[in-house]
Amino acid sequence: MANDNPDSRALFDDRIRDLFRDAVLISWRDPRRLLRLFRLFLAQRRAVRSRRAWQSRGLSVPPLVIASITRRCNLRCRGCYSLARPETADPELEPTRWAEIFGEAAGLGVSFIMLAGGEPFTRPEVIDLAERFPQVIFPVFTNGLLLDEPKVGNLRRRPNLIPVVSLEGPSPETDSRRGAGVYDRCRDLLARLRRKGIFYGVSVTLTRRNFQAATSAHFLRTVTRSGGRLVFFIEYTPLEPGTENLVLSAPQRDRLKRLPAELAAEHRALFIAFPGDEEPYGGCLAAGRGFIHISASGRLEPCPFAPFSDTSLRDSTLREALASPLLGAIREAHAELVETRGGCALWNKRDWVRRLTAVPQRLDGPATIAPPPASYGVNGSLDEQGGFDVHPLS
Repeated sequence: MANDNPDSRALFDDRIRDLFRDAVLISWRDPRRLLRLFRLFLAQRRAVRSRRAWQSRGLSVPPLVIASITRRCNLRCRGCYSLARPETADPELEPTRWAEIFGEAAGLGVSFIMLAGGEPFTRPEVIDLAERFPQVIFPVFTNGLLLDEPKVGNLRRRPNLIPVVSLEGPSPETDSRRGAGVYDRCRDLLARLRRKGIFYGVSVTLTRRNFQAATSAHFLRTVTRSGGRLVFFIEYTPLEPGTENLVLSAPQRDRLKRLPAELAAEHRALFIAFPGDEEPYGGCLAAGRGFIHISASGRLEPCPFAPFSDTSLRDSTLREALASPLLGAIREAHAELVETRGGCALWNKRDWVRRLTAVPQRLDGPATIAPPPASYGVNGSLDEQGGFDVHPLS
């Protein structure tokens, strides 16, 4: 299989175009939103031309960058991939460097910069930088608990920022993983976002246990009737040792491949599965074929679920970093990434990826996890049923 097949890249660009088209169709009742989407659509066409120009010069620029701007979080959710990642002594990038990276990405033709964490709203000064780059869409993956009225007001003034609130399905599934009362607080937030006319989405991490509830007609009607117009289904990847039993079963993975198209025909919303069905695009889209990941400390990685790196954005530009030997080696040997167990193909092949790196890494054992900083809200304590009780910090 070709490492960077032009046809597969064109197909991925077409899929992004179709997402914009679908966003227009579900927003036709809001003229102001339609105008914003049309402007973003024009910016997207320019971005595609820019990426193709760079590709002709030998540089693979992905349409999507996932930026984990912080390791800090106000929750401690079971199975969180961010908590399971190896600790690093490197400090988080300064806002000025994030601003430079966002500008470099926009100049290269990146269409989307997904802001993740930790909890991104523990660093609102970084999120505010998105206003400088209106041609790029910034989905912000958040647990929603730090979105107070001033932050919601800021979102209304920045249409290229799209809050994506994390749920695990209905109340029992969400509160079991995220904490008692979290589901109700998120429902209140979704209602406020709808009243403010903010385009927002929901993300759901699908496991073997919550798959049926999280993809049920009842739950999805609740989301779309609350105003949610974008739903991400994120397939669980077992970075935390001992959680392999949460990986989707083979029938569930097959169902997930068909689900977005079926749900889009039933609900007034966009549905995206990640990793999803990558076969039409030639397989795994990591390592710059479709996306790359930037860690909070600036490490350029092929995927947020595969924390391997040979390049840091502390001492290189994004253009230089995209020419990373590790990313190139992964793309050249792309046929190795045949998914058989679900989740991230790179993580399942981590021994192979590690051999491609020059830096020895210890990623098999449990990560050392620091407690969440006291200044950000709640502690999570494991209850006897394997869920969490949430206690406000004094």
